[in-house]
Amino acid sequence: MRNILFGIVIALVLVFGLRYCDYQKDQREQLEANTALLEQQLKNVGKLIVTEGSYAQVFSYKDSEKLYFDFFSSSKKALVVVNAKATIAYDLSKVETKIDEASKTVTITHIPEPELNINPNIEYYDIENGYFNQFEASDYNKIKKRIEASLRKKILASDLKTNAQNRLISELQKIYILTNSMGWTLQYNSQTISEENDLQTLKL
Repeated sequence: MRNILFGIVIALVLVFGLRYCDYQKDQREQLEANTALLEQQLKNVGKLIVTEGSYAQVFSYKDSEKLYFDFFSSSKKALVVVNAKATIAYDLSKVETKIDEASKTVTITHIPEPELNINPNIEYYDIENGYFNQFEASDYNKIKKRIEASLRKKILASDLKTNAQNRLISELQKIYILTNSMGWTLQYNSQTISEENDLQTLKL
């Protein structure tokens, strides 16, 4: 009788053991499948965000060159009209993430810096050359550098960068929705994103 009971217990242990192994295998396969899907979807979300602005500005350029022991000077001047397009972009293909399968956590570890590109269209009017002080290629390069520096300072002080950050956050919301829908947790560095509004407080 004891042998029969012992045999039944062994059989039950084997059955439950096999079922438990199958369950664990299914859970592992599902986790691996979800991880692979998350990695693929994160790559798909990683597109380039661009905010564009147009700027117009007028510059007055003048350069004087002193001659003959500073007794005489020769001046050249021009009116410079600039129409520029500026873009601020985040290349989200450079976003770095870390996936922890055990805790089902996706951590964004790195967001690239915004890239500012300025494309000025420069036109010159009322060009006046001094007799001994003529416009040369170096003058035009100097003017272009000054214009780009002035525009860069103006653009960075404008709302263009803020608008680009808002576009970035809207893309990060897609990552949050994706991870949340699959039962995973999203983090940025050490901060857990519990709801979409948390993204608004991120220090990018």
